[in-house]
Amino acid sequence: MPYSFTLTTTIPASPQEVYEAWLDSLAHSEMTGGAATMSDMVGAEVSAWDSYITGRNIELIPGERIVQSWRTSEFGEQHEDSIITLTLEPLEEGTLLTLEHSNVPEEQRSYEEGGWQENYFEPMVAYFAARQQEEAEAPAQEAPPAAARKRRARGAPKRPAKRAAKAAKRTAKSARKAKRAAAPRAKAAPKKRKSARKAVAAASRRRAKSPRRKSARRKGK
Repeated sequence: MPYSFTLTTTIPASPQEVYEAWLDSLAHSEMTGGAATMSDMVGAEVSAWDSYITGRNIELIPGERIVQSWRTSEFGEQHEDSIITLTLEPLEEGTLLTLEHSNVPEEQRSYEEGGWQENYFEPMVAYFAARQQEEAEAPAQEAPPAAARKRRARGAPKRPAKRAAKAAKRTAKSARKAKRAAAPRAKAAPKKRKSARKAVAAASRRRAKSPRRKSARRKGK
């Protein structure tokens, strides 16, 4: 007589991530290590573990619930398909996965006694843990090292300082050019001094000559 059993496990991923990976052929294959053909369409046929398991999708609620019919190559013609129901509930550490496997042939107890744990639960935990580690390492590789960021931060003000220094040099050069341009105008002042000196000298000579003329006139008398 067929029987049913329920198992639970915690997966380090969100319910939506578990849901999508289960229904994705590539992700399902990577999780379990066996070739799988999956679909996210209700009514679609599915297979897993190199076609050891075959079935179809019965009910799909994204991020919450997956119901599939399953039968293994060990099922006989007299056996009806078994039904698996995966319920996904969010937890702080990931997802609480509750598996109910019903209508299982009485003589096939291996699924409950380690089959699901060894072939699905444990590989799924390892798969999502590895994926989390890869995602955590990716930003660290893309971001520059802390030392490089510090060097960049220290070096950032240097460029404005160089520009300011160059601007100061240009200003100084302009000032020197302005002084040179104004210098010839300043030299014109000594010329006035020279003409004044000449005037004073001429006046002195005139004064010196005037007594001589007076003395000459006196002698003529």
